[in-house]
Amino acid sequence: MSLPVDTAQQAVQASSVDSDVVEEVRERIARDGAALSPAVVASALRGSGRPVGDATVLAVLDVLRRDVIGAGPLEHLLRLEGVTDVLVNGPDAVYLDRGDGLELTPVRFPDDGAVRRLAQRLAAGAGRRLDDASPYVDLRLGDGSRFHAVLAPLARPGTSISLRVPRRRVFTLAELVSAESVPAEGARLLQLVVKRKLAFLVSGGTGSGKTTLLNALLSVVDPQHRMVIVEDTTELRPEHPHVVGLEARPANVEGAGQIDLRTLVRQALRMRPDRLVVGEVRGAEVVDLLAALNTGHEGGCGTVHANSASDVPARLEGLALAAGMPAAAAHAQIAAALDVVVHCARDPDGRRQVAEVAVLAAGADGRVTVTPAVTFAGDKVREHRGAAVLAGRLGDRC
Repeated sequence: MSLPVDTAQQAVQASSVDSDVVEEVRERIARDGAALSPAVVASALRGSGRPVGDATVLAVLDVLRRDVIGAGPLEHLLRLEGVTDVLVNGPDAVYLDRGDGLELTPVRFPDDGAVRRLAQRLAAGAGRRLDDASPYVDLRLGDGSRFHAVLAPLARPGTSISLRVPRRRVFTLAELVSAESVPAEGARLLQLVVKRKLAFLVSGGTGSGKTTLLNALLSVVDPQHRMVIVEDTTELRPEHPHVVGLEARPANVEGAGQIDLRTLVRQALRMRPDRLVVGEVRGAEVVDLLAALNTGHEGGCGTVHANSASDVPARLEGLALAAGMPAAAAHAQIAAALDVVVHCARDPDGRRQVAEVAVLAAGADGRVTVTPAVTFAGDKVREHRGAAVLAGRLGDRC
C-alpha cells in the first residue's frame, strides 16, 4: 500500500530543502526574534545572500513550521486513516503501520539533528527532559499518542522515535468480524466470555491487536457495570457509559511524584469496580490483580505480552517472582484467578487476528498449564481438548 500522492510530494519537497539554508534562516529568525512568516523567511534568505524565489521561501517556511508545530514532518502521517504506529529510525528511514505490516514512507529528515530537535520538543511539551544526561523518554502526548524516543548514539543509525497512535474510535466486534480479524462464531464466543464474567487475559506480541480486541470486548460489558481501568498510558477507551480510568505517572525531572500501576490497582479496588481492568500486566501489579480476582472481583481482565497462549503462565510467574511471590503461590493464584486466555497474532501477511481461545488449569504438580479450546484460521473454527472445559465454565456462570 502506498502513501497518497499529496503526502509523498510534501515529504519529498520538505526533504529536498538544503539543511544549511534552513539552519541559517532559523538562526537569523531566532536572533531577530521575529515571528515566522513568508516575509520574514524571504528577508532572512536575502540577508544570507541566498536566492529568493517563491518555491524556496515556501519550502523553507514549510520545514520551519513542521519543526515547531505538532509532530513536525510526521504530523501528516499520524493523521492518515488507520495508522497505528509511526516509527523513525534516524533521519533516513520513517515507517508507518496501518494494520498490514510496516511500510517505508518517503519522509526524510535533513539530518539526525532534526530528528533530535523534534524528539526534544515533543518531550519538553509533556514536561519531560530529553538530552545526553537523560537520553530516552516514554510518555503520553496531549493528543493521547504514546511517545518513546532514544537519542543517538545510544540508538543506531540515529535518534529513534516511536509513536503509537490512539484509535480515533473503538472498533466493534462486528467490525472486527468484517475485517476478518475474528470469525463470526469466534466473536459470539468472546461475547459470551464477557457476558458470563469469566476472568481473562488477552495475550500476544507487540502490535498484534490486543488493545483493539480488548476495547471491543469491554464495549459489550453490561451497561450497568462500573469499569475501573488501570493503565500505564491511556489506550483503552471502550464505548461504555460507566468507565473510570486511572493512569500511572512517571517521576518528574527531580525524580519525585511517581505513581505506579501497583498503587493504582490497589486504589481501584477501593472504587467499587464491577470490572477491574489492567490495560497491560507488566510488573508487580500482577500480584494485586490476581489477589483481586481471587476475592470476588469477577470478570476482571487485561492484556499481557506473550509469544503464545501457552507461555502466559510462565510470563505471569516471572512477573510475580520479581514482585517477591514464590512460584508455587503464583501458580496457585493464577489457577484460581484466571479462566481464559485469548491470544492475538499476526498472520504471514502481517494482518492482526485472534488466533486462539484457551483455558487455564493447575496440574497434579500445582503448576498451571494452558489447554487450547478453540483456534481460528481465517473463517475456520476448530475445537480442541479444552472446549469442553470452556463450555463448562461458561455454563457454570449462567
